[in-house]
Amino acid sequence: MNGIGGTIAAMQINVSVLVEHIEDTSPRGIAAGIARLLKAGTISAGDRLPTVRDVSRALGVSPATVSGAWRALADVGLVIARGRAGTYMLPGRTSWLPPRYKSMNEAMEPAAIDLSTGTPDPTLLPSIQRTLTRAARTIAGADTDSYVAPPVLPQLEAVIRESWPFRPQRLTVVDGALDAIGRVLDQVTTFGDRIGVEDPGFPPIFDLLEQSGRDRFRIPLDAHGITVAGLSAALRHGVRAVVVQPRAHNPTGVSITATRARELAAVLRAHPDVVVIEDDHSGEVSVARDISIGNFLPDQVVRIRSYSKSHGPDLRIAAVGGPAIIIDPLVARRMLGPGWTSRLLQRLLFDLLTDADAIAAVSEARRVYYGRSHLLAAALTDLGVAVTPGDGLNLWVPVHDEDAALTRLAGAGVRVAPGSVFTIAPASAHIRVSVSRPVESIPELARILALAARP
Repeated sequence: MNGIGGTIAAMQINVSVLVEHIEDTSPRGIAAGIARLLKAGTISAGDRLPTVRDVSRALGVSPATVSGAWRALADVGLVIARGRAGTYMLPGRTSWLPPRYKSMNEAMEPAAIDLSTGTPDPTLLPSIQRTLTRAARTIAGADTDSYVAPPVLPQLEAVIRESWPFRPQRLTVVDGALDAIGRVLDQVTTFGDRIGVEDPGFPPIFDLLEQSGRDRFRIPLDAHGITVAGLSAALRHGVRAVVVQPRAHNPTGVSITATRARELAAVLRAHPDVVVIEDDHSGEVSVARDISIGNFLPDQVVRIRSYSKSHGPDLRIAAVGGPAIIIDPLVARRMLGPGWTSRLLQRLLFDLLTDADAIAAVSEARRVYYGRSHLLAAALTDLGVAVTPGDGLNLWVPVHDEDAALTRLAGAGVRVAPGSVFTIAPASAHIRVSVSRPVESIPELARILALAARP
């Protein structure tokens, strides 16, 4: 019998393996147990499930109960039935995600309160209804009359430049912050190069470096950003680029201070071939000052600003500004791929950046996120869990044991992100708690989190 692709021999899953890991024998509980085994790697895509009769006998339930579980797994795309040939496991629903992205986002069980994602609160995003209406009146269609027209609308570039923390030689827009980081890395580094990254840091950046064949070099953080000693060590070890989050650091909320930026620039000045990539992912919902190492070293810094948190992830627009020697080849290479970011979307962003109501909505979102994080941090601190609130949409919460905390929270119907996926070197246990979505009671949430954090 062949596997899913027709070439890999399928393995028959031992019914005792399933029984050992299924505590709830309802259809939902059986399905959830099998999903957990798939995620853990105990069973794999292509493996054949035992027969309904064998499982029902081993669990002491009716065949109808097991059939219900099989149907539930099929409904979510985890199994496929092949008649008399049996029922086979398919790849998990998030198998298309890179490994750390998957660990951050894949959920085995529904949660009443999901604090695992940094996706912005949709109720705090500016409405695009009027923006779309205005665009419909002024745009007959895709109004590009040339494939080699400038990739950025002049009016959008002008507005973005007004708020840029330093004067970049060139500015363009691409399809999101990670797209920008990947494209800049392609311009300034090559396979096997060593890249300095924050630890803790943003897991998809780790995935990006691994998939592109770059080598990570960890740079620790303190309350003021990456440390000078850590950067100096990275430079001694030959890093070709450094990726930093200048404010609203994910997951810690730390922002680089002006003094630290000046100190880092002083170290970097002796390494003119090293490029700093600044990922300003929270952009206009950040409350911290917009500090950039580019204020001191504009020829070595590429700044990226995302509008996903402030104006909506589906705009898929990030601005990229820096030296012409980096940005010009980036734009040229992009012309041999997507060409440019849709000018229709650029018009929408320009309207949102200049509309009074949209500006007010972003300002309100900034205030609300700040309030949520500081209220929750204060409530946790009162309960004995010392949390330092920072900027952005996340809190970095210390716990005694990560696995125990995640299990306790799951039992309480709360989902958070495991802290281990954000770290490179072994570190004290943490969880990342997002404040991007509202909760009914912050004191009650703090109580649940504090209980989960204890030994």
